[in-house]
Amino acid sequence: MIEFVLDSRSKVNTYMQLVQQVKQALRVGLLAPGDQLPKVRDVAQSLAINPNTVLKAYRELEIEGLVGGRPGVGTFVERTLAGASLPNQAELREDLLAWLHRARAAGLTPEDVVALVETTMRAALADQSPQKEPA
Repeated sequence: MIEFVLDSRSKVNTYMQLVQQVKQALRVGLLAPGDQLPKVRDVAQSLAINPNTVLKAYRELEIEGLVGGRPGVGTFVERTLAGASLPNQAELREDLLAWLHRARAAGLTPEDVVALVETTMRAALADQSPQKEPA
């Protein structure tokens, strides 16, 4: 079962942080169709947030067709976002964990790691975009 964590420094709305975490869990195979999301009341209590915030996140996921609510029972995953690359993710995750240990040993903070990954990813994606022909 997924365990939600909130980043109080994030500019992303609380409900969207929950949505993003469910989507990430679906992409990496931590959640699969048939899995139950935590009860609204439990999430609200553990994160000290309003239950309506959790309901809003679950509604957003339902609108996107990723989960479905069963009255009196709970909210269940209906579809995954994991692609064909899922079998390769275990090895890549191990490589990433090793890299994160090296980054920590080099003195990088979590914020440094995020900045390094995001800027490198943007640069790599820009390099892959189709080059414009000179006019």
